[in-house]
Amino acid sequence: MNDRLFVNAVDAKGSRLNMAVSNGKITHIGPDLPSPGGHVETIDLEGHLVLPGFVDGHIHLDKSFVGDRWHPHQPASSLRERLAIEKRELCSAPPIVDRADALIQQVASFGTVAMRCHVDVDATTGLTNLLAVMQARDKWKDLIDIELVAFPQAGVVSCPGTARLLEAAIQEGAHVVGGIDPTTLDGDADAQLAIIFGIADKYGVKIDIHLHEPGETCIAQLERIASRTRALGMFGRVAVSHAYGLGDVAPAVVDRIADVLATAGVSIMTNAPGDHAFPPVLRLRDAGVRVFTGNDNVQDTWWPYGNGDMLQRAMLVSYRSGFNTDEELQVALHMATDASAAVIGKSDYGLKAGNEACFIVVKAPNGAAAVAAAPHERIIVRQGQFWGGPAQLRLNSAHVVSDLRR
Repeated sequence: MNDRLFVNAVDAKGSRLNMAVSNGKITHIGPDLPSPGGHVETIDLEGHLVLPGFVDGHIHLDKSFVGDRWHPHQPASSLRERLAIEKRELCSAPPIVDRADALIQQVASFGTVAMRCHVDVDATTGLTNLLAVMQARDKWKDLIDIELVAFPQAGVVSCPGTARLLEAAIQEGAHVVGGIDPTTLDGDADAQLAIIFGIADKYGVKIDIHLHEPGETCIAQLERIASRTRALGMFGRVAVSHAYGLGDVAPAVVDRIADVLATAGVSIMTNAPGDHAFPPVLRLRDAGVRVFTGNDNVQDTWWPYGNGDMLQRAMLVSYRSGFNTDEELQVALHMATDASAAVIGKSDYGLKAGNEACFIVVKAPNGAAAVAAAPHERIIVRQGQFWGGPAQLRLNSAHVVSDLRR
């Protein structure tokens, strides 16, 4: 028996949508009205858009200053200088667990229901950051799924002792082993990749490698990563974040490496950064590569931008990619929802019968319009109950008020 009906909504394509919910699960979803079957609360969504919860495919909870004072950005001339600034600024910031908690609360209020979080693990930080983020994660475990990446920000080969700590992080509960710029930072691509893939193979975990390397260096790295992925049978379990170099090379080179990546099942994450070339999303997708997105850094020493809103991130991906048609804007929405969910392996996800009644209500006629405008006002529904939102979208319904007062 259903206990709630959500009626008069539209889906991402702008088609009529009605939904029945029982015990926090979707029992019916589609254009037709389900049979209520007994006493059921009916909630009129007044023609608003319903979207699945957002999934942030790449975020750094341990670096953000959300919840802290404003930290003016400090320019740096090299990666090593940037790392030194970061460590200095974080020393005077509130504890990681408090800042991570503040950012998780903020992104949840925008409708993020899952994320892949990269956490610094190296010989200078040890497992301190990881344990702190785990503490914050546990507080929110009933609302948001957080997949943790052991991220060697300072390098693997060039930072002695990090390889051992990456393995310790996996033993502690990290789900993914990370890497970073095997050639330009570590100076030994084969050595770094051998360590990372070795840990992944030993523990059966996934891989996500930060790759900021330019042009042909990036392409050569992607070939190495794809080769090792195929050799270990890790199809669908390896991702490369950023891959800036894909935006530096000729279309024919992109097409060639895209086939390699698609065959190996290597995914690409881009947040469409403001001052870098970045992967051509549509060209990669057309070749069969899964492309997803995330916020990356949010108000930290790397840049002062961001609020954690994945709908805004989809808009930025679209803006920088030159997406204008409805079809293209829907691609950016897919990158912030289903594509990211598939990468982290989130189950019980999406607007389907049998899944959690988890969705976002936005004042927009369809998904493309929502991406283009990134409206701030919205309502978050979890397990069929109104949970909240960053700026409450107003409905003429007493049910909203009563839920939020519980």
